[in-house]
Amino acid sequence: MYLKRFPLIRSRLLHTTAPARYFGPCKTTEPTFDKILIANRGEIACRVIRTAKRMGIKTVAVYSDADANSLFVREADEAFRVGPAPTSQSYLNVEAIMDAIKTSGAQAVHPGYGFLSENAGFVKRLDAAGVSFIGPKEYAMAAMGDKIQSKIIAKEAGVNTIPGYDGVVRDAEHAVEIAEDIGYPVMLKASAGGGGKGMRIAHSASEVHEGFKLASDEAQSSFGDNRILVEKFIEEPRHIEIQIIADGQGNVLWLPERECSIQRRNQKVIEEAPSTHLDADTRRKMGEQAVALARNVGYNSAGTVEFLVDKHRNFYFLEMNTRLQVEHPITEYITGFDLVEEMIRSAAGLPLTTTDQSAVKINGWAIESRVYAEDPEKYLPSIGTLSKYQEPRSWRAENDVRCDSGISEGSEISMFYDPMICKLSTHGATRADAIATMNHALDRYLIKGVTHNIPLLRDVISNNDFGSGRITTAFLAEHYPGGFKGHRLTSETAGQLATASAAMQFIRQARESSDHVAARVAEYVLLLPQLQDDGSVHKLEARVSLALDSAAVNLQGTNSFTATTVYDNGEYPPTTSKLDISWDVDMPFVELCQPGQENALTLQYLDPLPLGFRVQFMGTKFDIDVLLPRQRELLRFMKEKERLDTSKLVLSPMPGTIVSVAIAPGDVVAEGAEVAVVEAMKMQNVLRAPRAGTIKAVHVQPGATVGGDDILIELEDE
Repeated sequence: MYLKRFPLIRSRLLHTTAPARYFGPCKTTEPTFDKILIANRGEIACRVIRTAKRMGIKTVAVYSDADANSLFVREADEAFRVGPAPTSQSYLNVEAIMDAIKTSGAQAVHPGYGFLSENAGFVKRLDAAGVSFIGPKEYAMAAMGDKIQSKIIAKEAGVNTIPGYDGVVRDAEHAVEIAEDIGYPVMLKASAGGGGKGMRIAHSASEVHEGFKLASDEAQSSFGDNRILVEKFIEEPRHIEIQIIADGQGNVLWLPERECSIQRRNQKVIEEAPSTHLDADTRRKMGEQAVALARNVGYNSAGTVEFLVDKHRNFYFLEMNTRLQVEHPITEYITGFDLVEEMIRSAAGLPLTTTDQSAVKINGWAIESRVYAEDPEKYLPSIGTLSKYQEPRSWRAENDVRCDSGISEGSEISMFYDPMICKLSTHGATRADAIATMNHALDRYLIKGVTHNIPLLRDVISNNDFGSGRITTAFLAEHYPGGFKGHRLTSETAGQLATASAAMQFIRQARESSDHVAARVAEYVLLLPQLQDDGSVHKLEARVSLALDSAAVNLQGTNSFTATTVYDNGEYPPTTSKLDISWDVDMPFVELCQPGQENALTLQYLDPLPLGFRVQFMGTKFDIDVLLPRQRELLRFMKEKERLDTSKLVLSPMPGTIVSVAIAPGDVVAEGAEVAVVEAMKMQNVLRAPRAGTIKAVHVQPGATVGGDDILIELEDE
């Protein structure tokens, strides 16, 4: 069904999107296609539309009921409904997509990534219909998209490979046999997929049994193929990949590497290009092996050869993704290639924009942070409406900040799809420049209405080990063994937060007062949430005395103060400092600048609270009490609210669907025993008993839809 457009609304929405100047002017002058259909959704659909418009190509979107009002639907020239929200009935609904292709008259299809992007059967259907696939040929996709077959082909092409089993794993018992032959730990992963779906690490036979079931179920749900392969898990590895581009005329280029070692649940979180770990010789060897592999299967289009690299720079083939990667923007940043343009050219029978390997250079450094709607502690997805949404803009140079997103203020984050909000990328002449720009961009990213992972991203980017390049795929597990709970205040950041908050309260009171000239000094007691080693939080008490350095408060713009801060119980030494606070009326962003600071820090004023306000600082939300000294004295006599005891309850950690229930009323369970599995956004999560006991009640059954924090199971009182 064609979706009517409303020109005024569409014009306003398109005006808010960032300019597309990350790779220079369009290099294609030859004819390619008149119209292409994008068999995907969200930010990648918007990304493909952006390049298609640069090339003068009309675009067709397909959408599910859940996406009817999404940004990518409005940006396309035409749009067709392909089914209800579940992916199996919409974005994996080949018949509906083929109907949309026929009705629209699209000459080619870009698959984006995920969904049908690595489905050789879909490519075969397009070939039979005379429609070009903007990706590799069916035979190359079938060979390299299957991770079992691709490993065999890689060996034949002389590519270094990881020890493992080359055939199809029959069942969990067979997986255990293979694992014990290879030696633990092992990686179980979907043969037909990617993106961290259908992957588990196992250190024992019992973990293989459990991981095999979860991985195969996720693989079936995500890719329609439950085959699993088993290979040796290389400990302390770095995940580094080589981007290749190829045309149908025998030209294949390798582009500089991307480092993707910062991962959670085997899904990439932060990527950078190039890698701090590689030298020029290793980079060249990896690139040459990637090209050899591509040539061995007659590959055309964009593709990525992924490697695991140990501390000695030994590298091993991991898999080949026969599609555009999520993290492709950082390669575009440092090379100047528009990878979508190269894909379209290849599909149209044109050569690459350059066929000279020596012409490929590294220009600066780029970093990508994947902004997800999820709890950064447990990596559980969050759904809801984006009540406030503002993307960061360029900072030090034009286009040094890039936002690849498919949403706008008011958009819904649905339980049916991946929880990614945006791919936030930054570029600089050096890695330090790219890091500084990323910190600034994360601080200037306003998201309200859903829980998001900016606190984690900001903490990682600011981490000293990350800054020095000391990273592996175990980075998050090693630095946050109990899960990320928020930024832990140091002497420096506690002082910054305390003085900035006191100054913000001073300005707030002046704005609310009819006389903003009289008061030039003030004293506040601030209670700041301070994270402890055990994960608990206590209130850090700071007494801040402020003196305004001018005759009157500037209600709009910058104010200068002298601040003296004294901490209760001498937790940190007292300080006296100068600070400038820039805060425009009705804006959430507050700039803090102190002597000796290279760059201003940005705080976000989020919400007023009964005794203070909520701010976002270093990525983390802080509920701060800002009190007068007398208020602080009286507050000591107030009792704290008792917390609800949830030790006998199993709550749903997120909205989703119950896949299985492993217990019944009356069953006796051990602490940590599996009691249910809930699925959301194509990921399955095992729920476990919070303590040993007897099951009192089970409130759900398989197939039930549940909300976040719904009570699923109750245990008897101890």
